[in-house]
Amino acid sequence: MFIDSVKFSVKAGKGGPGSRSFRREKYVPLGGPDGGDGGDGGDVYFLVDNNTHALLSYRGKKHFKAKNGEPGGGKGMTGKNGEDLVLKVPAGTQVLDENGEILLDLVEPNKKVLFLKGGKGGLGNARFKNSTNQTPNYAQSGLEGESKTISLELKLIGDVGLVGFPNVGKSTLISTISNAKPQIANYEFTTLSPKLGMVKINDFNSFIMADIPGIIEGASDGRGLGMDFLRHIERNKILLFVLDVANYRNLNEQFLTLKDEISKFSKNLANKAFAIALTKAEICENLDTVYNDFLKEFDFEKKQNLDISNKFDIKKPYFVLPISSVSNLNLDKLKNYLFEMLRVLK
Repeated sequence: MFIDSVKFSVKAGKGGPGSRSFRREKYVPLGGPDGGDGGDGGDVYFLVDNNTHALLSYRGKKHFKAKNGEPGGGKGMTGKNGEDLVLKVPAGTQVLDENGEILLDLVEPNKKVLFLKGGKGGLGNARFKNSTNQTPNYAQSGLEGESKTISLELKLIGDVGLVGFPNVGKSTLISTISNAKPQIANYEFTTLSPKLGMVKINDFNSFIMADIPGIIEGASDGRGLGMDFLRHIERNKILLFVLDVANYRNLNEQFLTLKDEISKFSKNLANKAFAIALTKAEICENLDTVYNDFLKEFDFEKKQNLDISNKFDIKKPYFVLPISSVSNLNLDKLKNYLFEMLRVLK
């Protein structure tokens, strides 16, 4: 199961109380105060863990708490500090407060970040001895640790995000050109959770492609699965719209519907650089006609200029390319074009 959003409360440890103790030894009358300080409460940290890929370990849990500091002891002994709480999360996790404000954006692998500070341990009575008060009979209780109610949201980190209707060939494409192994079947919504795959260009260059469940019309109103997972391609630099030339919808209708649903979800996502792949080209009898008619929607000529040295036009795709994951039509071109886009954007 893939868990990408959880909510719970978290609290740092309370400081231990100081000791109210007096020295009691044979032949030492009126030994005076010797109470030690309490230990500090444990802190709360977030750790970006490369071996964690979802938030499943937090499922069903409502409270997390660091250990309290131990009380101080006699003979000036300081209490032991409370054990820290380390919350492990995958790269791409955002920590949000109750109002949805982002407190932490955890993307750097193996990074450990202090989130909540434990309470300070209380002072023992020995600390309060002075010339006018030789036998203080009081000590401090420890301070409470910081606490918050938070939400964790996972946004996977990739380079190219696939966007399309269900059953248009996104899973087949990512399984063909990357090392991802998604479930593939001849029915809608076989992809139930996001998938990442590494696309290899050569021995030295590669990029990460992300696939999410298909988006359907009305997704912004809660229909289907895709909108629940669109946050996972918000970090991607490029969107690749995957349109099906054999679909009952024409290509322009598919594109405009997907674009509209994405715009309703996030203006930032809708304004990303994008390209278009026309899938299942092997079964389209009039591919050239369909392809050229669709190019006219963007005022492209029949032969596109694939030089992207100039600034991107967010209203137009970098390229529109017919592909086939079955016959490998234009798959190498697709990988190279996407890699070139990423190179220029960087």
